[in-house]
Amino acid sequence: MAETTYVRTEMLPPKPPPPTQTGVIGWLRENLFDGWKNTLLTLVALYVIYALLSAALPWFLHAVWNAESLNECREIIKASWGPEADGACFAVIRDRWHQMLYGFYPQDLYWRPNLAFVLMLVALSPVLFPNLPRKMLVFSLIYPFLGYWLLWGGTVWAPVSWALGFILGYFAFILVNDRGGTILAAIAAVVVPVLWWLFGAGPFADLVQSLIPISLADVESRQFGGFMLSVTIGITGIVGSLPLGIILALGRQSNLLMVKSLSVGFIEFIRGVPLITLLFVASTLLNIFMPPGTNFDIILRVVIMVTLFSAAYVAEVVRGGLAALPKGQYEAAAALGLDYWKSMRLVILPQALKIAIPGIVSTFIGLFKDTTLVSIIGLMDPIGLTNAIRANAEWQGIIWELYGFVALVFWIFCFSMSRYSMYLESRLETGHR
Repeated sequence: MAETTYVRTEMLPPKPPPPTQTGVIGWLRENLFDGWKNTLLTLVALYVIYALLSAALPWFLHAVWNAESLNECREIIKASWGPEADGACFAVIRDRWHQMLYGFYPQDLYWRPNLAFVLMLVALSPVLFPNLPRKMLVFSLIYPFLGYWLLWGGTVWAPVSWALGFILGYFAFILVNDRGGTILAAIAAVVVPVLWWLFGAGPFADLVQSLIPISLADVESRQFGGFMLSVTIGITGIVGSLPLGIILALGRQSNLLMVKSLSVGFIEFIRGVPLITLLFVASTLLNIFMPPGTNFDIILRVVIMVTLFSAAYVAEVVRGGLAALPKGQYEAAAALGLDYWKSMRLVILPQALKIAIPGIVSTFIGLFKDTTLVSIIGLMDPIGLTNAIRANAEWQGIIWELYGFVALVFWIFCFSMSRYSMYLESRLETGHR
């Protein structure tokens, strides 16, 4: 008689999970319908989305892209979808897109801001993506002078003479540092370029221009406008405020009383004054203190004020990153025998800036959006241009299309900065998850 066993001698193969726990159904159960509270919130959210789409979709679907005025748009909509239909008149974007992008820049010179924008991306690429060849940083240093020449025109030797000021300051720092110490070298690095720009840059540019004439047609600052103006002010302010903010943060933590007092006074004063006040100062009061006959470009004045304003906020964000570092990092840098500047450059600042990345990017996003405030002082940024377009008899009464277009473009720029911030944080992540 064969022996019967009631104990299984081999393992059963694994069974697939229930269909309700995998795939789309599983995701819906876990994220949208997990319990009655989550289900209720999901249903309410779906109803809100449905209500918004039912009101917005017809407005987009009935959009008109080819018309010469708002009245013509409305006539086309009523003739196509009925007398009660409503729709967007995107024809204003098609008709005024060049004005929204370039302001009143001469149309036959559009190639210059286009080329300047492309070269700006090339100049920023080695800074934003360290995997690219480091030799490209040479072009990044040259671009600010090249970009200015492309946008404003004039003789090419003017920006070259300004660049020579920085080169002279660098050599002055090297020569004095070898003989007189760091403080005297820093003073020389500031004084020598200022003297060159005040007394030598202009005659040098005129002399070389007379020998080798290379120039582009001049474009006045009042012809700048649209997103070209916002990008010019925003990117220049961002690039200029980061190093200045780092210097102010280090100055605020300095043991030198004069350096610390000046840094604290500057930061607290700028952070205690609204940006619009500084812009009014830049547009009106600065000319009062300038010598008679001085032509201080309005965009340059705005860029300086925006840079100083942003630098004060960046300084506080960087100071927070410095304060978050353990004291042992400073002691470790000192134990390696590093002096102050080497310890900051090699040990302290890389870690502090990594901690401060979210705050720095948030400050830059706010700075880029604040460029719309220049419309209050008469510069034709995108918001200022929307008012000018709506004042035209052909487009009087149009609102949502213009502001929606401006909001979309600003969102693209700001969202790109936010995504780059996340990329940078993940690339610099060194801890274990």
